[in-house]
Amino acid sequence: MSTFFSELAEWFCLAVTAGLGGMLLCKLKNTPGQVRRRAICLMGLWGGFCLLSLSLYWGLAVLSLSCFLTSVYLSGQEMLPVDQKAVLITGCDSGIGHALSKYMDKLGFTVLAGVLNEKGAGAEELQRTCSSRLSVIQLDVTNPAQIREAYRKVVEKVPDRGLWAVINNAGIFGFPADGELLPMADYRQCMAVNFFGVVEVTKTFLPLLRKSKGRLVNISSMAAGVPMGKLAAYGSSKAALTMFSAVLRLELSRWGVKVAVIQPGGFKTNLMGTKEIWDKKQKNILDNLTPDVKEDYGQDYILSLWNYFGPMDVYCSSDYSPVLLDVQHAVSVKSPCALYTPGKGSYVWLCIASFLPAGMFDYLAKGMYSPGKKRTEP
Repeated sequence: MSTFFSELAEWFCLAVTAGLGGMLLCKLKNTPGQVRRRAICLMGLWGGFCLLSLSLYWGLAVLSLSCFLTSVYLSGQEMLPVDQKAVLITGCDSGIGHALSKYMDKLGFTVLAGVLNEKGAGAEELQRTCSSRLSVIQLDVTNPAQIREAYRKVVEKVPDRGLWAVINNAGIFGFPADGELLPMADYRQCMAVNFFGVVEVTKTFLPLLRKSKGRLVNISSMAAGVPMGKLAAYGSSKAALTMFSAVLRLELSRWGVKVAVIQPGGFKTNLMGTKEIWDKKQKNILDNLTPDVKEDYGQDYILSLWNYFGPMDVYCSSDYSPVLLDVQHAVSVKSPCALYTPGKGSYVWLCIASFLPAGMFDYLAKGMYSPGKKRTEP
């Protein structure tokens, strides 16, 4: 008799698993590609582990529970209708912000593209190539007066629909140099743009996001969680931005505002500026070092800093689509992820930096950047 009931329980669990699996597959059809791939991979690994390590009965029971929980998770991954929702994007003159403005416009969003120079080539291209839904707005994130004026223009342009999302993308890279060599002005500039600018833009527009129960998406960097040599100023400013985002995610949940942070890996953008700018910064470092520091590091070493990012073109991608898809997901799904890590190796290096003993990580990190061939352009 016990054998009969045991077999009956196994068949019941098998039927439940098949039913839940079918429901799960139906939901996966309407799920974004990157989420679908993750779900299938996790379910396959978890299902194989359960069936190999447990009895058939308990394996099927645990697998059924996994299917149910995955189905609940995927129900929050369904895309909301665009309905010309309005999104504000900062730093749209070039790079990721420029590409993101075009992408969101093609999806049907009403795009408010904040630019550093509304008469520049990037702004003119957006106005020429995008639909009438896109508006270019002068917005230097370090200028409080321009932020207030941008708020007035946004309210004026979307009085009925309101503002659905703020995407803080504007940022600067700074000169790659050892933390001791960088002038304090470089630290202050990175913090002014990458952190304080984001904070002020966010504080200004949060009342609109509370009304719409919308989204706040902050573009950080892999350098926010992975210590990288020569990036003390940039990495510190992005780390501050990541923590700011995490705190706001907790605080704004009471109003239904979702907060997501994007930590991309290496992508080719205009963050680093021109060679002329870098030459000027390098000269500024040499002119302001004390004699003992200059002697300890050596002038040849300081002049060779330019070459540390020589191999960057090899490792960085000019295809922004992973970032664009993750931002779309953060803005459009019912329950966005708290953290996105687009780009080659971004998630892997974040895991290594978080879980590997410091000594082992330091050994690996020393080989991440080494002097490359001499370059003529960034």
